[in-house]
Amino acid sequence: MRALFLDRDGIINRDYGYVSKIEKFVFTDGIFEFLQLFISKGYTLFIVTNQSGIGRGYYSEDDFKVLTQWMIRSFKENNISIEEVYYCPHAPEQNCKCRKPSIGMITQALNTYPIDLESSWMIGDKDSDIMLARNATIAHTIFIGEESHPNALFSFGSVAEAKIYFELNKEKIHG
Repeated sequence: MRALFLDRDGIINRDYGYVSKIEKFVFTDGIFEFLQLFISKGYTLFIVTNQSGIGRGYYSEDDFKVLTQWMIRSFKENNISIEEVYYCPHAPEQNCKCRKPSIGMITQALNTYPIDLESSWMIGDKDSDIMLARNATIAHTIFIGEESHPNALFSFGSVAEAKIYFELNKEKIHG
């Protein structure tokens, strides 16, 4: 199984800091079309997200789950299936094994799904996302940010830019 691992805040939705309510959740431009490209090439989608706002007491795990269920329904309405959402609820100082760039969430996925990491992708907007991919041996990485990331295979200024690039270069997805 080939997987596309997605960070949430900054990739799926605009990152305003500790997004925990539906009314504050805004999908990034191009995310639905971007994900459709990978689905058309046979990729299974997983979300891997640090949610330290839970550990810091900014919002509850229930708040996160309500928002996540709404987000998954929104994806389904756009013919996008998210296989699983993995999240780290811990604050950084808790030194857990699931917080990116540690590989705990990828290990969870591997314990349930026969994922081929050599054929898989990670897309994120923080160094911890790219380092997670490196630490877990996920072969292909996409960084979204104002500057390129030296360890990412691809870097783009936005998800919309990534979508345009991969629409024009579908063979790069390795379908």
